[in-house]
Amino acid sequence: MNDDTIGLSRRKMLVGLGAVGVASAGAGLGTTAYFNDTETFTNNELTAGELDLFVHVDYSEDQGSYAQYSTPDGTFIDGNVVGGGEGEPLSIQVSDLKPGDSGEGEFCFSIVDNPAYMWMCGELTANEENGQTEPETDVDTTGGDPGEGMGELADAMEVTISYCTEVEGETVIGEEIISDSLANVMLALQAGVPLSGDGDSSAPLDGRAPFEGVDSPFVDEVPNIAEQCVCVEWEVPVEVGNEIQTDSVAFDFEFYAEQSRHNDGTNNPCVDETVVTAYDNDHKGRPLANPTDGNVYTSVSYGEDQVVLSFTFVDDDDGVDFLDTADYSSTNLPVAVDADADGTHDWQLIWNPSAALPDDPFGYQENNGGTYSSSMSLPAGFAAEKFGNTIVFGVPRSEIASTFRLLAFGSTGGEGPIAKVNDDPASLDFYNSANAVEFSE
Repeated sequence: MNDDTIGLSRRKMLVGLGAVGVASAGAGLGTTAYFNDTETFTNNELTAGELDLFVHVDYSEDQGSYAQYSTPDGTFIDGNVVGGGEGEPLSIQVSDLKPGDSGEGEFCFSIVDNPAYMWMCGELTANEENGQTEPETDVDTTGGDPGEGMGELADAMEVTISYCTEVEGETVIGEEIISDSLANVMLALQAGVPLSGDGDSSAPLDGRAPFEGVDSPFVDEVPNIAEQCVCVEWEVPVEVGNEIQTDSVAFDFEFYAEQSRHNDGTNNPCVDETVVTAYDNDHKGRPLANPTDGNVYTSVSYGEDQVVLSFTFVDDDDGVDFLDTADYSSTNLPVAVDADADGTHDWQLIWNPSAALPDDPFGYQENNGGTYSSSMSLPAGFAAEKFGNTIVFGVPRSEIASTFRLLAFGSTGGEGPIAKVNDDPASLDFYNSANAVEFSE
């Protein structure tokens, strides 16, 4: 059989296809007459906003007939310096401190021009003994400088940080944020204290209100501030005696603002590293009397004189809280630390309010060849406190390397979830640190 038997040559086939193609194109041309119009948008611009924090400061101190001091009216900090520009950071120095002396400061914020989450950070940079006078040696047996301990002034001074507002030119104190010795308040600030724009001191880390933004820091030379301010009060109680003679302290603190848009407020700018671990409500498959969802935020802050380990527990809103002993009567948090990351945990720091530990509710245990001794008091220079839903440990720099490991096992005594901080939650070894979380400066 050949092509001629069907009456279609290759040439005829190509011509036929061409005709079909032309006819098809012609049909298409006949359907393009739509109504149409065009509008053009020109000179379009996208301009980034800004977030510039101004802190307005009103500070005064009372040293009786010896001295009075107040910051000049209109003092503000921009870019860490007084009044911005080429100035100096705000520095307040108090000399010849005596029992009964006090001071107070009000810090208000202009956040230009976006709402922001706020944090308060800080660090105790010195707590010196400066030798001992003869009256001091009678009441202070730490041996003086460079004796066994440090100065007593940071422990003797009392500090309260609260929310406050300006109402018709008067400062109204609101809810308390933290109140303790200067040493413990600075411990908390080194771990980072989140602030709430509505002055709610019980607001959760991931559910607090941001601070409102303003168009400009001043209107007709008057500070244009967010409604919520922060007030700081300090005093040396009159009951304090000769143990603070010649002692001195130095500390820094700062306020930090981070945009609230596309942000949940959990980022902690005060610390060097944070690890987030979800609660385990199914530990070993056992049923729980009070299950609760949440996360523990484990943070490390490397300071000049101490490393601060902090554990913030953020629960859901079911009314059952991990750290609340009314909800979990046996809740506790042991933290095993491999201080030099050599593979073996060296000691444990413990929070256990039901165990009557030596520094109730805190204790310390050494690892002696794989066996932990009974709980002891915190060694000299160590510190521990609980602030709200955060547990904080302070460790002297001399006791922990720039790279170390830790394991934590928050327990509710079988009633509720476990809060594990470990690289391998299935393998919890309080002696071998191979699976612990490693932190580096």
